Amino acid sequence: MPRFPKVFAPLLLLVLLLAAQLSVGQGGSRRSRGAPRPVTIPVTIKVNKPETEIRVVDLMVREDGEVQSLLSIRRPADNPVTLAVLLQDDLVSSIASEARGVANFIRDLPAGSRVMVGYIRSGSLQVRRRFTTDLDRAAASVRAPLSSASASPFNPYVEIIEALRRFDSQPLGRRAILVVSDGLDVSRGLDSSSPSASIDLARAIREAQRRGVAIYSIFAPPAVSGNRFLIGNGQSSLQRLSDETGGRAFFQGTSAPVSFQPFLREISSTLERQIALTYLSTHPNKGFHRLEVKPLDRDVEVRHPAGYAR
Repeated sequence: MPRFPKVFAPLLLLVLLLAAQLSVGQGGSRRSRGAPRPVTIPVTIKVNKPETEIRVVDLMVREDGEVQSLLSIRRPADNPVTLAVLLQDDLVSSIASEARGVANFIRDLPAGSRVMVGYIRSGSLQVRRRFTTDLDRAAASVRAPLSSASASPFNPYVEIIEALRRFDSQPLGRRAILVVSDGLDVSRGLDSSSPSASIDLARAIREAQRRGVAIYSIFAPPAVSGNRFLIGNGQSSLQRLSDETGGRAFFQGTSAPVSFQPFLREISSTLERQIALTYLSTHPNKGFHRLEVKPLDRDVEVRHPAGYAR
């Protein structure tokens, strides 16, 4: 056995102790992560070539910068969408005629789709039809907004959060919300109308990301006309809500859209290209986890949530 000078013995012992502590620390860090857990997110696939259906594409998922293992990809034909349709009740009266278009949009969903219809108003969410696969009954529950300032919610995001909680009783898979709103949160004063200042907007985004719900939004102004500053904040808030949950936001200037039909057709087409992607998350600790879904084919584009929070 080799002999070391006495002067080196304390140094050698210190090195061995540091190495042992580092090893324990690393092992403890790995254990603190906990067991990997499956996460399901909505991903919309767009192939930049004319095709009749989604083809099989190769996707890579990174969570917090680390590549994750894919578990499954469920296409629309194998996994009907669970959709909540929410209309804000104090919007301008000119959109009353759009109720029929929204109802037809629901009727045209693929068989097996689950739909809930609700109205965002002062006090709480008015659910006109709970989740059902009877698309005709869901469509029949759609009515024109009241277009009255007395129905103003002051904050649509509290009711959106309430609607999101109702997804907890529904099957996992493709999930979405279609919301028609002015996007304005003035519940804590005009300063809270900014998309970066609204506490409840941030909460709605987190709750949607946690449940894998993509939110599609259509802007319409309130019955009581607002100034351009507030309208801009409302539109920017809806844009953030949709972008960070994997959906899309639709506007037509600062006024009410002439027709919802182009928007509804685009949303319908988008849902036909939406998949439910499940991967094995190696970051089960609480907090926000950043996501990146990258197609390995050059002619493919994807839209997905910015991340999710546990």
